[in-house]
Amino acid sequence: MAATVLNQPGAELRQRAHWTDRIAHAGIAIIALLLVAFLAMPLFAILSQAVEGKQGEFVGLTNFIEYAQSPVLLQSLWNSLWVSALVTAIAVPLAFGFAYALTRSCMPAKGVFRAITLIPLLSPSLLSAISLIYWFGNQGVAKGFLQTLGFDEIYGAPGIVLAECLAVFPHALMILVTALTLSDARLYEAADAMGTSAARKFFTITLPGAKYGLISAALVTFTLVITDFGIPKVIGGSFNMLATDVFKLVIGQQDFAKGSVVAILLLLPAVVTFGADFIVQRKQTAMLTARAVPYNPSPSRGFDLAMTGYCSVIAAFMLAMLGMAVFASFVTFWPYNLTPSLRHYIYGLVDNEVGVGFINSIKMAAGAAVFGTLIVFTGAYLLEKTRGMGGLRGLVRLMVMLPMAVPGLVLGLGYIFFFNAPDNPLNGLYHTLTIMTICTIVHFYTTSHLTAVTALKSLDGEFEAVSASLKVPFFKTFWRVTLPICTPALVDIARYFFINAMTTISAVVFLYSPETRLASLAILNMDEAGELSPAAAMAVLVTAVSGVATVLFMLLGRWVDRRTQAWRHASR
Repeated sequence: MAATVLNQPGAELRQRAHWTDRIAHAGIAIIALLLVAFLAMPLFAILSQAVEGKQGEFVGLTNFIEYAQSPVLLQSLWNSLWVSALVTAIAVPLAFGFAYALTRSCMPAKGVFRAITLIPLLSPSLLSAISLIYWFGNQGVAKGFLQTLGFDEIYGAPGIVLAECLAVFPHALMILVTALTLSDARLYEAADAMGTSAARKFFTITLPGAKYGLISAALVTFTLVITDFGIPKVIGGSFNMLATDVFKLVIGQQDFAKGSVVAILLLLPAVVTFGADFIVQRKQTAMLTARAVPYNPSPSRGFDLAMTGYCSVIAAFMLAMLGMAVFASFVTFWPYNLTPSLRHYIYGLVDNEVGVGFINSIKMAAGAAVFGTLIVFTGAYLLEKTRGMGGLRGLVRLMVMLPMAVPGLVLGLGYIFFFNAPDNPLNGLYHTLTIMTICTIVHFYTTSHLTAVTALKSLDGEFEAVSASLKVPFFKTFWRVTLPICTPALVDIARYFFINAMTTISAVVFLYSPETRLASLAILNMDEAGELSPAAAMAVLVTAVSGVATVLFMLLGRWVDRRTQAWRHASR
């Protein structure tokens, strides 16, 4: 009788569906375990350290109270807050103007200007700080100009603000370009019909339509500045900020309790801004409906010329920062012997063994690109295209969004406390390239996950429904249908992981050993040793490697489009 039941078609379908569901559930459980082990537990380790004494005893809020009673540490908190607010107040309006020029004018060479703004994304954040030292430092070529503006030196708050504005500009620009692109031309046509002035259209249509983008850009900018470590470390001088305080307390003073307290304080602004951004995004309404008409700017000689001049000034500033770093890297002995030479490259790559660091950086970046893309896309597919395990699924969705609110410095500190514990079975990973690769993947997980989810949501759920009706396991549908269609998104995710892994500093500054140091960290170490020209040379090489990688990923993307996206083009 049992054999008869099993031979019925309905029973076979239910049995196969149950078998494939278990595979999907096991995959979600594995993703959950990985996130718990490499994200939740390190963050919990920081919290534990913050409430423990020097002997490991529970002390409650004692460490927080002692921090509040320290004028020096409180000054660092205030410095971080006002510098982040000032950079946000400067960078976001500048980025908005640039985005407005790209989307609302007919100025020439938009692609060139857009490409120039990507330079800070391809270089370590401290490259801009090094360039500013060569421009306006004690032996800078334009030190006199800085003094005419009323500043005695570039070190400290002035240098941090300038360098951070350059570093965060492309992040704000990407958000604002997207916000201004989503505009309905019918609103402007109606305003023109009523004789509305250009200024009134700007304040009644453009700004209200972009307000959520402006809020998001401001929140992202504030978070990036307050959590950045490289720029304050290089050009901050005696101007202390929270990120540098964490480094000094943990590495310099071995005060893990106080370091954990500062890390938690560093985490709070990021969590608050992330929560505020989430609320803003939920309140945002659709700017483009099915009846909307895309906005196409009309030529205006005076306006287009003004926008071209505005973008040229900003682009020139970015090129000046990169150009000075390149020039200084070839100078024999700054500023006394300006003869071009390769001595700084030879010193860095050979004498200082940064060549090994470059190999480690490329290995880590490649590992993050391959394994990060595999884990992120598989996890996103299991969350979006399979069913069951509602409770665990909700927990995983929460954890994959958490890395966006966790600064790299805080995550790296958590890895010290968690993986360096002698009784941790994963202790063997500490100080290895593997743990640095994992930390990088976790640090940049959220943006990659959102990219994958966006690609998956564009696919109709009928693919999975038809596959189930034909008794095809979900993993075959994933391999044969979903993966080929989403390959452009996979390339974008891999590129994102690779570039960020090449330039990251804060997430791995606590985790490396002499054998596993990275090129970006070697730049920091050389700057600490006063070897600024070799540091500039290595920063230029990191930028060059990132640029070459970007071009290769673009070529890969075009090849992938030709091989897998031909169905998107209507046949003639």
